[in-house]
Amino acid sequence: MLTDTGIKAAIKAAGEKPLTSKPSSKLSDGKGLHLWVYPGGRCYWRFRYRIGGVEKMLSFGTYPDVPLKLARGRHEEARKLVAAGIDPSAKRREKKAERANTFDAIATEWMTRRRGSVNRKTKRVLAESTWERDNGLVKMASEELGKKPIAQIEVQDVLAVIQDIEEKGLIDTAHRVRGVISRVFKYAILTKRAKHDVVADIDKDELAARGEVHYPSITDPTQVGALLRAIDGFDGMAPTCAALRLAPLVFTRPGELRAAEWSEMDVDSKEPTWRIPAPKMKMRDEHVVPLSTQAVAILKKIQQVSGDKRYVFPAIGVGDRPLSENTLNSALRRLGYDTKKQMCAHGFRSMASTLLNEQGWHPDLIELQLAHKERNSVRGAYNKSVRLADRRRMMQAWADYLDGLRAGSGNVVGIGAKKSA
Repeated sequence: MLTDTGIKAAIKAAGEKPLTSKPSSKLSDGKGLHLWVYPGGRCYWRFRYRIGGVEKMLSFGTYPDVPLKLARGRHEEARKLVAAGIDPSAKRREKKAERANTFDAIATEWMTRRRGSVNRKTKRVLAESTWERDNGLVKMASEELGKKPIAQIEVQDVLAVIQDIEEKGLIDTAHRVRGVISRVFKYAILTKRAKHDVVADIDKDELAARGEVHYPSITDPTQVGALLRAIDGFDGMAPTCAALRLAPLVFTRPGELRAAEWSEMDVDSKEPTWRIPAPKMKMRDEHVVPLSTQAVAILKKIQQVSGDKRYVFPAIGVGDRPLSENTLNSALRRLGYDTKKQMCAHGFRSMASTLLNEQGWHPDLIELQLAHKERNSVRGAYNKSVRLADRRRMMQAWADYLDGLRAGSGNVVGIGAKKSA
């Protein structure tokens, strides 16, 4: 029987000779288990066995990554299969094929291929925010379906996943998860790992009706002031604090804010601006955000932390990635706000829209700054080209108005609002 001491002695005896294709020694542990020791310290576990009169060999990994005890355990399992007339090598291939054909494996492969892909019809690159959203939906589906071979997933399995999400009140999410599961199945069919999209067998009447999405938002000036003071007192990581404080001042979509890059920012010019590239935008048009003096101050402060990185608000400890999708909502919950009923990260947009309209700012300016699509293409092009100065004035007035609410002056009127009506 082998011992670790004996193995180490064999490794030392093998020396540091140039790599060869032949082992310097084959150490036996009995019953067909061997450790092949090569010069330079390379060691491989091997199991010789016969099945159907044919001699075969199975690998159990390398030593010391696979220690002696673990190698013996794998050896014992393989011997039991041989005794039952089952080829352990064939069994291993079957398990490997099963892992490659699970819902999780196929969905991961599909999502990897989609990242940065170009839509054949629109010729547009898939937005990172869209990819992250779909990846989150895939993870929700994988909680129940992930380990199952996709060919064995039935209608009832998918329906159970969707109905569990519906019971949480996430009706729109349930429909989205249904759609993404169907797309994973279609990819599996294309790659010959499934024959039928079982999602197509689910009658839409089985699902709750999909209604308009309403994001909870605070629009009462006094409550807005309290929210801003709470945000100022938030004790979190610097990127999260900065993103949370900037959100009310720019009212972009949460995904656009999280993915902000320093290459998009011009904070030192006389007219500081954030230019969001078209691929990041929901409507696939470049969006210009005039930055108020308050927004610039926040950006310059966080620049001391993340200025040498790609993202303005980088995730901590996970490489070159922005804050995760749930970071801002998690921060709001920590501040005591129910993100399903009171205030969510997306709600800063509704807050700005409601209060700016109440103050008399021209709807075109507000809609442009919210990056809502202008249906009239000529009018849209005109607005973008000549109304930037008006939007800049509105954004600065809005920032000043928020300062007043933060200080407790609930009756502050946006500067110049009537003039822009």
